[in-house]
Amino acid sequence: TPPAPAAVSGMNRILMLLRTTTGHDFSLYKKSTIGRRIERRMSQHNIENTEVYARYLKEHPAEVHTLFKELLINVTSFFRDAEAFAALKQDILPLLLEGKPEGYVIRVWVAGCASGEEAYSIAMLLREFMDETRQEFKIQLYATDLDEDAIAVARAGIYPPNIAQDVHPERLRRFFFKEEAGYRVKKDIREMVVFATQNVIKDPPFTRLDLLSCRNLMIYLEPELQNRLIPAFHYALKPGGVLFLSPSESIGNHPELFTAISRKWKFYRASGTIASTRAVMSGGLLWTRDPNTKGPDEVTKKIKETNFAELTRRALLQSYAPASVVTDLKGNILFVHGDTGKYLRPAPGQATLNVVDMAREGLQLELRAALNSAGQDAPTLSREISVKNNGDLQAVSFSVRPLPTADASEKLLLVSFQDVAHPMSEKLAPGQPGRGKGVAPGRGELRRVEELERELAYSRENLQATIEEQQASNEELKSTNEELQSTNEELQSTNEELETSKEELQSVNEELITVNAELQAKIEQLAGMQNDMKNLLDNINVGTIFLDEQLNIKRFTREAAQVYRLVASDLGRPLGDIKSNIEDEDLLADAQAVLDTLVPREREVHTVGGAWYLARIQPYRTLDNVIEGVVLTFADISQRVAAEAAVREARALAEGIVDTVREPLIVLDGKLKIISASRSFYRDFRTTAEDTVGRHFYDLGNRQWDIPKLRELLETILPRDQSFEGYVVEHDFPGVGQRKMLLNARRISGGNGDAQLILLAMESA
Repeated sequence: TPPAPAAVSGMNRILMLLRTTTGHDFSLYKKSTIGRRIERRMSQHNIENTEVYARYLKEHPAEVHTLFKELLINVTSFFRDAEAFAALKQDILPLLLEGKPEGYVIRVWVAGCASGEEAYSIAMLLREFMDETRQEFKIQLYATDLDEDAIAVARAGIYPPNIAQDVHPERLRRFFFKEEAGYRVKKDIREMVVFATQNVIKDPPFTRLDLLSCRNLMIYLEPELQNRLIPAFHYALKPGGVLFLSPSESIGNHPELFTAISRKWKFYRASGTIASTRAVMSGGLLWTRDPNTKGPDEVTKKIKETNFAELTRRALLQSYAPASVVTDLKGNILFVHGDTGKYLRPAPGQATLNVVDMAREGLQLELRAALNSAGQDAPTLSREISVKNNGDLQAVSFSVRPLPTADASEKLLLVSFQDVAHPMSEKLAPGQPGRGKGVAPGRGELRRVEELERELAYSRENLQATIEEQQASNEELKSTNEELQSTNEELQSTNEELETSKEELQSVNEELITVNAELQAKIEQLAGMQNDMKNLLDNINVGTIFLDEQLNIKRFTREAAQVYRLVASDLGRPLGDIKSNIEDEDLLADAQAVLDTLVPREREVHTVGGAWYLARIQPYRTLDNVIEGVVLTFADISQRVAAEAAVREARALAEGIVDTVREPLIVLDGKLKIISASRSFYRDFRTTAEDTVGRHFYDLGNRQWDIPKLRELLETILPRDQSFEGYVVEHDFPGVGQRKMLLNARRISGGNGDAQLILLAMESA
């Protein structure tokens, strides 16, 4: 079903906006493809009507560029149609380069290269071919595309890991670097390819090519545009050059331009014909238009701006209105007055409106000379010549004079033609006498001789003028050549400077690579240190909080969350804003004091949950000995505090037991020093704790316990037997008198087997 007129109108408006904004004309792209892409953008904006979308584009210029990107279809891959590339390497390249000398310049153009995969594929094949044949050629490989973003990707030469599906592992190893992001094309292949943004329809092609690859581009174009491009591709190729198309494309209606090498994989060899040049010049591609040639629109515009008809009418009225044409200084016809068919006719070959090219035989030489003279403000008036028309010579008079115009910068010429009344020759029959007495025989021949002499004189003048013009042109060319030589020297100097800059940049690049490697090593070292620090902080089981000079939290360990209710989002907050689990302690004041005095502090604190911590507060010092805050550490001492409490309770219990026993009882350590004694001991032996605890057992009183037999028991028998009982001691104790006692002793060993305590009990005998 044909689209509705409104839809067609909306589509045309959209294409016009694209052309106006981006400079690219999509009018000859396939409407189905363009329509789908436009509909996709419309659906994203919930627009159903192309007219509405055209208005939206006009109001939102950014959407025009987005649509432009959407229309550029960048679907490609490395070695797409692998068998075609195999044929290129095995059959086409040997055919192209057969007999080529060492150092021959191979010119290749990849049109519509997208993100560069096809161009790099051809570069790799050329490199492999040169290595296998042991020949070295100079490669000039140009790759172009309309999409600037795709060209940027191609220039970077970085591709995702999935290209391994299309590229053989050996080629991956040889032509790519493996990186984290994927694969990077190596330098030798990257430098073989020159990428540029180009519109194959709008911009001139590369020329003198050996190979032109344009694959999967023309499938998006209408047949009309395809028929224009094929002659342009032939024009760009050398005779014998190869055109490489995709399996879906062909040379269409131009079999005279190419000979098929492989119809399956669409390799075509350019024929040695100039037909493509004519087809290209008349085909309507934008780059073929001569900027000095005025198109119909420009001519119409110029006619409207200047009333040539009125100007011509005045001049012709002054000269009896002969048949005339108005031209510019190059002879391009702008306006025709009267019947000029006897003097001008369409020139064979490419259509032209140049008056010299259209002039009939005998008129061209004189007319060209007259135009040149008129360009130098020297008009030619009523010059008579013989013009050949339908096989007969006809006497013609023509004039070339400048035409005054309103625009002084645009010089115009008026060329007028007029038949001469008298005949140029009279033909008499052989032997026929003259008609009158005054007519000498051979009068017609004499007139013919005069005419020929006159033409010869004109020819000599024209030749002399042409020689002088040629000499002037030679002088200008010589001057231009000198300027070009000077420019060439400047370019050579610039090239040398660029080469020097390239070497300097390469040196800087190498230094940057070295610095980068060092930085990478330091980064890895720093990462290792950070890992070590993290594991250290996680495994010492000490809560740590790092504060800056304003007592804001810089970092903390997970154990610190047992003391302060910290979460990850608290970094950067003041510690004073965080709820503490410590009871009745103000560590912030201590932290500020440490920051002011640089004197470390520590104290034991306990939390509401009953846990005890040893809190240490120290200045945070950098490697440069600069104070940048404080460090709070919290070591868990709950077990130690509990053990000390248990010891105190045990001691109190033991002392209570000792004090409860009626018989005198003393507790000795391993060195026989008294640790404690019962109340009954102090009472029975009239002594006090101050005189007893801490003293050696043998030194008590008047050394009444320093008995050799008792020494033996305590120092020899007791360590061996762990106890003894019923040892009788009789002694006169000061303040007590004579007493007879039975001694019982027991050695209490610690958990590790070392003697710790000796219990010595005394009872009356």
